[in-house]
Amino acid sequence: MKKILLMGNPNVGKSVFFNRLTGANVIESNYPGTTVDYTKGYIRKFDEDFEIIDVPGTFSLEPKDKAEEVAVKMLEEEKGALVICVIDASKIERGLYLALEIIERGYPVVVALNMWDVAEDKKIQINIEKLKSILNIPVIPTIAISGKGFKEVMLSIKKAASVEVNEIMEKAGEIK
Repeated sequence: MKKILLMGNPNVGKSVFFNRLTGANVIESNYPGTTVDYTKGYIRKFDEDFEIIDVPGTFSLEPKDKAEEVAVKMLEEEKGALVICVIDASKIERGLYLALEIIERGYPVVVALNMWDVAEDKKIQINIEKLKSILNIPVIPTIAISGKGFKEVMLSIKKAASVEVNEIMEKAGEIK
């Protein structure tokens, strides 16, 4: 079963994202630190089973409190996982720091620019195509509350999962 870690800063909508993906009903709040442990859920898409893990919020991979320690430990324990880095689109700089740390560690990453509506209301403009080009990963505007962008997120997961399978097959060919 493939694993997907939902990671991001506190209070960016990871639990809402988790609920939207899994159909679960994890507690959502508008203050940081609601998730201090992780929550697991499951989905079946594209004839594959995925375990979705809602990881506590962290600002970096250098933990400064218990929730961040749990987040870093989850990432280290799930070496083969795909990471959906949920970023508050209205505070993109904060989230990109963590996303870059995760990318540098070699994880396949999809960036979900969540709360896209909030960024639009604040007249914040983000050049998604340029960001995709710089990061060389999928970058998708989302609104977890309404489900906007979730089709694109799922297609990115499918693509990342198939790339992983192709890489494994290529390596297996090299071993023979």
